[in-house]
Amino acid sequence: MQEWKKNIRQVVPYVPGEQPKEANVIKLNTNENPYPPSPKVKEQCAKICAKTEELRLYPDPTAGMLVEAIAKYKGLDSNQVFVGVGSDDVLAMAFLTFFNSEKPIFFPDITYSFYDVWADLFKIPYDKKPLDENFMIKKDDYYWKNGGVVFPNPNAPTGVLMPLDEIEDIISHNQDVIVIVDEAYVDFGGHSAQQLLSKYENLLVVQTFSKSRSMAGMRIGYAMGSAELIKALNDVKYSFNSYTMNRPSILLGTASVEDDAYFKETVEKIIHTREWFKAEMRKLGFTFPDSQANFLFASHPDVPAKEIFEAARANNIYVRYFDKPRINNYLRITIGTDEEMKKFLKFLTSFLKSQK
Repeated sequence: MQEWKKNIRQVVPYVPGEQPKEANVIKLNTNENPYPPSPKVKEQCAKICAKTEELRLYPDPTAGMLVEAIAKYKGLDSNQVFVGVGSDDVLAMAFLTFFNSEKPIFFPDITYSFYDVWADLFKIPYDKKPLDENFMIKKDDYYWKNGGVVFPNPNAPTGVLMPLDEIEDIISHNQDVIVIVDEAYVDFGGHSAQQLLSKYENLLVVQTFSKSRSMAGMRIGYAMGSAELIKALNDVKYSFNSYTMNRPSILLGTASVEDDAYFKETVEKIIHTREWFKAEMRKLGFTFPDSQANFLFASHPDVPAKEIFEAARANNIYVRYFDKPRINNYLRITIGTDEEMKKFLKFLTSFLKSQK
């Protein structure tokens, strides 16, 4: 081996959901919102295009306008909010900032698959705690000495929601480390751990504009926590890249926050479709945890998930399949529009009949 190759950092990268290039597909594999962003975002886009000369300037490194908008909306001080390029950027910064102990950090064995990638990248020891047979987090597993705790709520890819009292129980048993609650899907049925921030200075709550606010393409995420935690995050950010968020994202994100009525209307539409879709999937024999996210994690007793995944893909319908232990007979199905879900159900009905 050539000597310089020994110094290359080796990691197994995160594999994102497939982004099909062809047109006229039903895309239910990456948990994007099927509805457009707020009309106020469109209005702001027009203003940005009318002032393209401003793009020659660096953006505000503090993203102050967006931080202030989020803080006001959430009832927090601006020094309690940190923004980043999607919640992935925020979480990666949090791993880098807070998980520096020699003790392992804890997270579930079935969860967002970026966690172990970041841990490997930053050389953070970790211990995966197995979910129970119902894909529930076992809070007792998180009582042991560790270097930090992170988990999504609702969990991904299962959609299972942990009650707020159980989240607090985990935090209360881990007050000497940072606990991160990743709430990418909380707007679709959960209760945010934000209300615990005033009680626990070691809690960081992370949310995103990618799902409920229909802005995955703009890459906007944020964290809420004590002023001390947010300052630590910003110190690391400014040591890494001062200008992480571009000017259009700051402006469009602010416009989105200012249209609360549209945000709530869109979320309710997705929840309504999800509950209807659950009932229809049960009629076809599928089983799944009671998702409180914008997706279902479904399995059929007679037809392997991989076969359904491949057949759907051949029919230009994309869902997510994970070839991993314990979950290799499940499909993660994003909730699309009513029309998209009806087409998917029509495909499933036909395909399942053909397998008999």
